[in-house]
Amino acid sequence: MSRVVLFEINSQDPEKAAHFYSTVFGWEVAEPNWGYHPVTTGTEDKAGINGGISKGPSDFPQGTRIQIEVDDIEDSIKKTAQNGGQIVRDKMEFDDFYLAYLVDPTGIGFGLIQYK
Repeated sequence: MSRVVLFEINSQDPEKAAHFYSTVFGWEVAEPNWGYHPVTTGTEDKAGINGGISKGPSDFPQGTRIQIEVDDIEDSIKKTAQNGGQIVRDKMEFDDFYLAYLVDPTGIGFGLIQYK
């Protein structure tokens, strides 16, 4: 079973968003890396789902998207397309993981992540 492992908050003003979530909810927001502010929402005693805040691209300028961890990102992309979903950004490679952005048949955006 695939599970939700991260979230992304996209904003056209990520610094303002980072300040807001840090101040209102006490989230730990780190300095940006490639324009992505890593966010910690829990502790060892009380788990949370971590994620990040970044400047949203033109095709997703603002909003929240979950990241679903999968064992085989290419297979999950294929199944998404076969079941009426759309591929927004195909498989991208990073140092420790692969990432893709998709939209389900109802218009909800989500990400896929496969760790190497």
